[in-house]
Amino acid sequence: MGSAKNKASASRKARIEEMRRAEKARERRNRILTITASVVIVGGLVAGGAYLISTQSEDDSSTSSAAQKGKFVKGEDGVRTWNTKLTQGHVSGDVKYAMNPPVGGDHNQVWMNCDGDVYTDEIKKVNAVHSLEHGAVWVTYNSKASDADVKALAEKVEKTPYSLMSPVEDQKDPIMLSAWGAQRTVTSAKDPNVNKFFEKYVQGEQTPEKGAACTGGLAK
Repeated sequence: MGSAKNKASASRKARIEEMRRAEKARERRNRILTITASVVIVGGLVAGGAYLISTQSEDDSSTSSAAQKGKFVKGEDGVRTWNTKLTQGHVSGDVKYAMNPPVGGDHNQVWMNCDGDVYTDEIKKVNAVHSLEHGAVWVTYNSKASDADVKALAEKVEKTPYSLMSPVEDQKDPIMLSAWGAQRTVTSAKDPNVNKFFEKYVQGEQTPEKGAACTGGLAK
């Protein structure tokens, strides 16, 4: 019996170590890509400043006006799902999302850390959307939410890998839950739909990049 337990424990440890090595490898690749991109930008500045400015202006104008075509369709379970395919391009500027909080679309190449991270200030939506692409659930609230609900939701997020939380003052309801392509309102932290949403959408079937890192990104 003891031998079987030891073998199972060793197997779990091996799987965890393998996941950690994979995540570290992804982080190394991301650093290499960032360094490479920086070198290219510096080279562009040296070779022709005017061309770079022109390119940047074109990029800014295209990203700031990017919007998702489609609409939410509400299911019997109260979850609203976006009815068209969401784009996944990487942009350098802001994006005018068609929904608030956004549930997908073009986004910044750097994700917000979402390993149970709770942010007390508003975060950039273009970074949070990248977290959703990795399979995170984003809990948002505004000043109409009670302090007790905010505290309870923060405690839940802190215990849940692939989740994050932040205020979004201009959202229409006090407490909202978002995942890639899906969103719902809940009445309080005790609403049973909170657990249902987490169970279905944390690394759920909707995830475009399942297993991608939720650490090594932006930590405000």
